[in-house]
Amino acid sequence: MFNQTVSLVESLPLYNILIEIKSLLKFNIKHYKNLLDLITDIKSNNFEHSKSIIIVNNKNHELFSFKEIDQNSLLVFDELPLKIEKFIDVVNSRLIKQKYNYQSKLNIKNYSLNLNSRVISKNKTELKLTEREIDIILFLKDHKTPQSVDILESDVWGFSSNLETHTVETHIYRLRKKIKEKFNDMNFIISYDTGYLI
Repeated sequence: MFNQTVSLVESLPLYNILIEIKSLLKFNIKHYKNLLDLITDIKSNNFEHSKSIIIVNNKNHELFSFKEIDQNSLLVFDELPLKIEKFIDVVNSRLIKQKYNYQSKLNIKNYSLNLNSRVISKNKTELKLTEREIDIILFLKDHKTPQSVDILESDVWGFSSNLETHTVETHIYRLRKKIKEKFNDMNFIISYDTGYLI
């Protein structure tokens, strides 16, 4: 799941308004009382740049000179006051662009995965994947330990125990076979007694 966050710096009134209407928003909201709090979060790797935009109060804000920040993730509203509907439209538009860019090139091992076109590639060789294959790869990528068939069944397929065990194994077998045939890679998804791991 691609959960995006809008981080507000030194904007408590706006944060309070957004919290009031949180159920209507498609993004998470975070507030930083000051620049130092945000910088501390960034330096401690608790900040996901690829899934966040940062709203600051002016173009002269110190964040614009902070090299650890992607300048494209900074958003300034010059014309204030602004209707909340307009604000949300601008934010949603920026988040959609950000999500598209993020999904166009994910690096997994020595492969590039484009979620928008559902293509995995390596050294100019490309392989088209199904949506389920993408789901499997993303799920395994996000875990550091082998994931059992039961966990894949519940978290990727969304079933508790209604799915036959060999359905998951068959999907993974086919995915591993496609990758082996296209890239001659037998170790993209590794099989262990306890499950599967990328």
